[in-house]
Amino acid sequence: MTTNIKPLTQQKWANAITQPGKEFPPTPLPILSGVVPHGLRGTLYRNGPGRLERGGIPVGHWFDGDGAILAVHFTDTGVTGVYRYVQTTGYQQETAAGKLLYGNYGMTAPGPIWHQWLKPVKNTANTSVLALPDRLLALWEGGHPHSLDLETLQTHGLDNLNGLNQGLPYSAHPKVDYQTGEIFNFGVSPGLNGSLNLYKSDLTGKIIQKSVIQLPGMSLIHDFVLAGQYLIFFIPPLRLNIFAVLTGISTYSESFEWKPELGTQILVIRRETLSLVSRGETEPWYQWHFANGYVDASGDVVVDLGRYEDFNTNKYLGEVATGKTHTSAQSTLTRIHLQPQTAKVTSVHQLLNRSCEFPHVPRTNVGKIAPYIYMSSHREDTDISQEILNTIGRFDHRTQTFTEANLPENCYPSEPLSVEDIENPQQAWVLTVVYDGNCHTSEVWVFDGDRLDTEPVCRLGLPSVIPHSFHGYFKSAK
Repeated sequence: MTTNIKPLTQQKWANAITQPGKEFPPTPLPILSGVVPHGLRGTLYRNGPGRLERGGIPVGHWFDGDGAILAVHFTDTGVTGVYRYVQTTGYQQETAAGKLLYGNYGMTAPGPIWHQWLKPVKNTANTSVLALPDRLLALWEGGHPHSLDLETLQTHGLDNLNGLNQGLPYSAHPKVDYQTGEIFNFGVSPGLNGSLNLYKSDLTGKIIQKSVIQLPGMSLIHDFVLAGQYLIFFIPPLRLNIFAVLTGISTYSESFEWKPELGTQILVIRRETLSLVSRGETEPWYQWHFANGYVDASGDVVVDLGRYEDFNTNKYLGEVATGKTHTSAQSTLTRIHLQPQTAKVTSVHQLLNRSCEFPHVPRTNVGKIAPYIYMSSHREDTDISQEILNTIGRFDHRTQTFTEANLPENCYPSEPLSVEDIENPQQAWVLTVVYDGNCHTSEVWVFDGDRLDTEPVCRLGLPSVIPHSFHGYFKSAK
C-alpha cells in the first residue's frame, strides 16, 4: 500500500535566509510610497540571525545564526539605514577560519568529542536589542550582552552592566518601566535544577540590585512579565537532560524533554526586593513570549501570553533554518488570572482564535492595563506547517476585535512595534520590516496604529535583503 505524501516545497520566505545578510553602511533610504510622518523621530533597531551557514555547512537551528543588527534612523533631514553583524569573538574567529568552530543551541561543536568542552557554545548576540542612553545592547539567552554604538552599530564588546558576574547570562527580554526608568531582567544558570538570577538596573543599564532563586528543574525560560509590583515567571514542563548535553550525545535543543505531568510552575517575585512571594502550579503549556501583565482592581494579577499546547514549536523553529518546514505549531493569545499571594491560577481562557507570536503592548502600558495588544500572526488561508508568520494585527480588549494588516501574498513582516508620535502622544505608528518574496527585497513599512487594515502611510526601500529577525526596539528622539 502506498501513501501519497505531499512533497515539501520551498516557500518564498526561505529566499530571505538562503544567503547570509549583506552589511551596508549608513545609507539614505528612498521613500517608495507615502510620506514619513513628521512626528516619527528616533531609531528602529532590529536583531536576528543574519548568517545561517559557514563554509557551505548550515547551522543546526534558527537560533544558532550570527546576530546582525538593522538600524533605521528617522530624522528631520531624512531616513538612513545601516546593517552590521555583531562582532562577537565567535563570529570573528569563524570568519577568519572560514568554517564553523562552535557548538550552539541546535548543534554541537564540529570535530572530536573534546571540542564540546573546549568550544561548547558561541554567544551569537542574535535575539533582541535594548537601547540605553549611551549604547545599544545586543542580547542573547546564554551570556553577557554586547555593547554597540547607537549610530554606527560598531561593536564595543561584552558588557557586564557594572554588576554582571563573569559567566552569568542576561536574557533577551528585559522589561523596562518607562515611568521609573527601572529595567528588570533575569538569566538562568545551568545545573541539575538551575538557578534564576534576577537583576534590577537603573535607566543607564547599571545593575543596582540582584538576587537568586532556585528553580524546580532545568527548564527553558525565554521571557517573563512585569505586572504592577510583581515579576511573574511561568516555567514550562521541560527538563534538560544534562548528561546528554555534556557528553555530546545530543544538542541542547534535542535534550529538552517535554514532561506535561509536571505542569507549569509559577513564581511570583516582588519587584522592589526581588524576593519570592509565592510558588504555584497550573496546567501544562509552553510559551515563548508574554504580551503584558497588570494587577486588577481586586488585587489579582492578569497576564496575557502566546500559549502553545506543547513544545513542537521548537522543532518547527529548527526546521526554519533549513528553508523547509513541516511541523505544525500554533500559539494562541491567552489570558491568565492568578492570586499573587498564593500563585494560584483562577482562570485560563483564550482571547483570540488566531495564531499569535511576538505579542506586546505600547511601552507606556508595560506593567499596567492596556487597551491593545500588537502581534504577529498568520493569514487565515495559511498552512502554518509550511509558512512563517505572514501578517500583523492588533487585538482590542475593549471591543474584543482583531484588526489585521492587508499584506500581499508572499510578504513577510517582522514583529510589529508600536511607536508613539513625539508631537501627538495619542497617535501611534506601527513599524515593521517586510521581506517581499515576490521581488526578493526588504522594506520598512509604517502603518497608522488605528488603521492597520489600510495601506501603510510610508514604505522605505532597504539596500539589501534583511533575513527574518526576532526582536526590535524603538528609541524615541523625544
